[in-house]
Amino acid sequence: MLKAGVLGAGHLGKIHLRLLNQSEKYELVGFYDADEKNAKKVEAEFGYTYFNSVEALIDAVDVVDIVTPTLSHYDCAIQAIEKGKHIFIEKPITKTVEEAEQIRQLLASHNIKGQVGHVERFNPAFTAVKEMINAPMFIETHRLAEFNPRGTDVPVVLDLMIHDIDIILSVVNSKVKQISASGVSVISDTPDIANARIEFENGCVANLTASRISLKNMRKTRFFQRDAYISVDFLEKKCEVVKMQDAPEQPGDFDMILQNAEGIKKQIYFDNPEILNNNAILDELETFADAINNDTKPIVTLHDGTEALRVATQIINCFN
Repeated sequence: MLKAGVLGAGHLGKIHLRLLNQSEKYELVGFYDADEKNAKKVEAEFGYTYFNSVEALIDAVDVVDIVTPTLSHYDCAIQAIEKGKHIFIEKPITKTVEEAEQIRQLLASHNIKGQVGHVERFNPAFTAVKEMINAPMFIETHRLAEFNPRGTDVPVVLDLMIHDIDIILSVVNSKVKQISASGVSVISDTPDIANARIEFENGCVANLTASRISLKNMRKTRFFQRDAYISVDFLEKKCEVVKMQDAPEQPGDFDMILQNAEGIKKQIYFDNPEILNNNAILDELETFADAINNDTKPIVTLHDGTEALRVATQIINCFN
């Protein structure tokens, strides 16, 4: 079992602590939190061992799980890597692309593993259809959330939209050509609602909307590609796949047939992939353990996290 320690015991940090503690692939050694009052409370309530410094925790583990505020990701990661520890780092990977690049380079020179917590890659609705997403040419995402003061220290692009940026980059096999975006600050000092258009060199276009001042929660992405429409509801963990194929010579009574202006007939049919229930955060942590133990590539690499941050930063720069 890999010895793991968590840096940061806030809302998400406590979830990581609980899941690492119940995982059969890790031995939870303990945690560190900069807020000593909160740390003592977590220790008393859950019985996890509290370390009084970042250094002490890093020295005691094989894997450092960084769930601190984004501003401290860089310092925590550098300390862990220099001690030869594997790092799991929550999204966004760091505050700046430059910091992310430095972490990547240092990690590579130490021959250790790193993974970024883009948890939607492990959402069962997405994993159920991922293999069906083939050369999408138009993608539309809506990630809307009710207002929550937690997370408003960063723009909505880094708080919410970056999930969808990572998903899009993982399925579009092409370089980004052009980005345009607009954002509006309503209640925070940084934009609370944003829309971005990403154009890729292969012609694919992605239109992303994110808001943290909505009246209801929504996390939906729609993929349009040749002969198929795929919808993923990340919130409800549902998906819909509508495909088209050449119509049979003798359609059945209940076959859905479309005919275009040229007289070409297509049959529409629905594919209902099985969605397996899972805990996405536990899955991302345990697949990282597998990557370490088997010396394989993590599912969400530091390169992936860096590229998602790069696109997010370009979007934010469009606001100025």
